[in-house]
This record gives sequence, structure tokens and C-alpha cells, in this order.
Amino acid sequence: MLHIIGLGTKKGELTLDAMEAIRRADAVFVRTAAHPAVQTLREAEIPFESLDALYASSRSYDTFVTKAVRAVRARARSGDVCYCADGGTFEDRVACVLAGEKGAEVFPGVSKSAAAAAKAGIAGSYTAVSATETDARELTRPLVVYDLADRALAVDVKLALAEQFGDEAPAVFVCGDKAERIFLYEADRMETYDTTCALVLPDEPLLEKKKFDLYDFLAVMRRLRAPDGCPWDRVQTHKSIRINCIEEAYELVDAIDADDPDKMCEEAGDVLMQAAFHTLMEEERGHFTMNDVITGLCRKLIDRHTHVFGQDKAAGADGALSVWEKNKMTEKHQTTYADAVNDVPAVFPALLRAQKIAKRTAKGGWKQTPEEARAGLRAAMDELFAKGESVLGAFLYAAAEYAYVTGGDCEQALLDEVRRRQAVYTAFEACVRRDGKDVNALSKEERDAYMGEAERAAQA
Repeated sequence: MLHIIGLGTKKGELTLDAMEAIRRADAVFVRTAAHPAVQTLREAEIPFESLDALYASSRSYDTFVTKAVRAVRARARSGDVCYCADGGTFEDRVACVLAGEKGAEVFPGVSKSAAAAAKAGIAGSYTAVSATETDARELTRPLVVYDLADRALAVDVKLALAEQFGDEAPAVFVCGDKAERIFLYEADRMETYDTTCALVLPDEPLLEKKKFDLYDFLAVMRRLRAPDGCPWDRVQTHKSIRINCIEEAYELVDAIDADDPDKMCEEAGDVLMQAAFHTLMEEERGHFTMNDVITGLCRKLIDRHTHVFGQDKAAGADGALSVWEKNKMTEKHQTTYADAVNDVPAVFPALLRAQKIAKRTAKGGWKQTPEEARAGLRAAMDELFAKGESVLGAFLYAAAEYAYVTGGDCEQALLDEVRRRQAVYTAFEACVRRDGKDVNALSKEERDAYMGEAERAAQA
């Protein structure tokens, strides 16, 4: 049988049940013999095997975890085995892996992070992470980084946290029973590092922060919507700011087209603000929260990527898109292709909407060859010349359908042409003004000549 035991943060924190399990065991492993909590075993004269040598010989912490799990499992096949982690079991990756073994018994123990938080004056909730894992994810304050056992780890932790919080972030260095207030940049300059050391980053007042996270952002938005917040933000409704979503999305697209990372960062923030604004309005009405939005998004990504998270297979990007579309129809309870066609948002720009509908009708049996689409476009053009404006919509739809069938993007194509025409006209006017003439007083011949010159200049 396998027992997973948290030794706690110091001598004497083991429960009677945990001690009894240790006494009965045929073999006892400890994560490290260097932690003060192991003194409980020494004083009870309980023999144990330390994994310190295995840790020292491993090239990475991941390698150590793999080797340690393998070693404990091997011994557990032939007897009653205890694996003892310093602190709580949830703070030790080896313990977490072993706890998943069939029939394993877990004695959680006193948490190292909780003890460090208490010494640093953190009374409420906090984020806890091992010093070996600070570069694996975005972190939030209050933050407790435990297992700060040596200076090399302290350097890694300092660099990782400085990226998020700035190197002058206030911190508390905990070592044993001592707690010292420092700045983050001092985390690798302390005199002593051992298995009891931890780094604690308390939360800061909102207005003093240099780095912010999602929770800070929502706090700012809620403050703006508060009764004593911003008068403009307070009176907004879904309807009053709905167009802002479109405007901000277009500004983000402009930044992407310009390949401007700084502008992209700014505009992505503006898009996020619009999403948060509408979400907070519904939070105030008790309908849903930002956590609900994020939960729904994660669920959608998992459910639609069954070639990643499920049993489906996808060969390349086209195969992945097919899986996505299949799962999307199932999720939206679309039983016919007409359901999908009618689901295209009405607020889309007309050309974009037309091409979307052409794409979905093609999936539902109305799939044309490029030759057929070209013939349809010619027929629509002939009809346009014959009947005029009354069939202009039919011609434009035929153009959108032709664009989809031939692999083009009618919306982007028109935007590119608009930009080209702007550049050509700018060059045209410059040529006319260069010669001291009035653009509105040109003969047809002069106009055409100048336009030809402008076309050549724009292409150069």
C-alpha cells in the first residue's frame, strides 16, 4: 500500500494517524532530509530514505519528478510504503502524481505556503506556486512562492516575477520563523536559502501598481460603473455602445494590417474593454459574469477541437476546419444547412455576409466550379447593363460568390482596391496642382492624361 504524507512546516505537525502509517510502513521516503519537519522522524527513530541525491543528479525538476515517482512505485509493489513531502502534499509534484495511484492514502499535512502567507501578514486568499514553476503561467497577487531553497532558484524566480510585477514590487522574504520586507530585485541577495524559504508578494493598492492583471482590469471597470464612478460610463447601455465593438475591431484590424505590435496591443485592449463592458452590464443584472464568459469560451474551444481534445482526426488545416464546422453545427443544434445559412449575423458588412452565405450554401450542396461561378458573374453583369440599378444586388452577390469559389476574399479585395484608388487620386491631384491647374477645370483629355500619370506613379 502507498501512503502520501505531508510532514508539515516544522517538527511536531504530523497527525497521529499519519505517524501511525509511517511506523507501520516497510519503507519511508522523504523528499528532502534538509527540511526541519523531518526532525520528527529522527526523534522517533524512524529510518527513512532521502531523495536528495536523486534531486541533485537530475538535470531538471521534471526529470527528478519522473525518477522519484518511479523509485517509490517500484518499492510499493512489494510492501507498505510512505512518501513524505515537506509541507502539504498538494505542494509537492511527486506527491500529487503518487496520490493518483489506485488505493493510495493521503494525509495532506500543514501547508508551507499557508505558513509563509501567515508570516507575511496575508490573511485572505492568495496564489501559491513552487519556485520551480514560476515561469509556467501568469500569476496573480497576493502570491506565495515556496521551496526557494537556493540562490539559483531565487534568481530564476526574481526574473520571472519581474516580467509581470516589476523588479521594485514590494515583497516579503520568509526563512524559517523570520520574515523580512524587501523589494523583488533583492530576492537573490539574501544571506540564507534553505527548504523553509519562501517569497511573498502582497497585493498592492490599485493606483500604485505598475503591472496589472485581468482581476485589476475588472476592478477598474467596476469602479467606473459604480454609483460614484464615471458619469458617462454609468449611463451606457448595450445599445448605446454596441457600435463601439465594431469600430474597435476595425481599428485592431488596421493595426494588424500595418504590422504594428504596439498598436495591436493597444487596440486588442480596446476590443477586450468592449467585451468586458457588456459583460459587467449583465453581471449587474445578475445574468452572467466574466468567469461565465471565460468558462463558456474554454468549453467551446475544447468541444470544437475534438481532433485535439477528443477522438477525431484531422489532416492539416482543412481537416481541422471540417471538424470545427461539424462540432459547431452540433453545438448550435443546427440540423440543416439552411440553419447554418440563416445563422450568419445580419450586422456583417454586406459583402462579407454575402461571401459567408455563399460559403455555407456551398457546403449544403450549392457548390459551383470556378467556370460556373464565372458564367454566373457574366450573366449578372449582362443583366446589370440591361436592367440597371434594380439588379445591382444580384450582380454584387454573384461577385461575392465568385470570390468564394475561386478562393478570393471579396471584402479584402474591395478594401485593397479602395486603398489603391485613394493612392491614385492623391497622385492625380498632386500632378494637376504641380502644373498649377484646377482639378475641376480639366478637359476630358487632360483628366485622362493626368490619371494615366497618377496610375503609373502609384504603381512605382
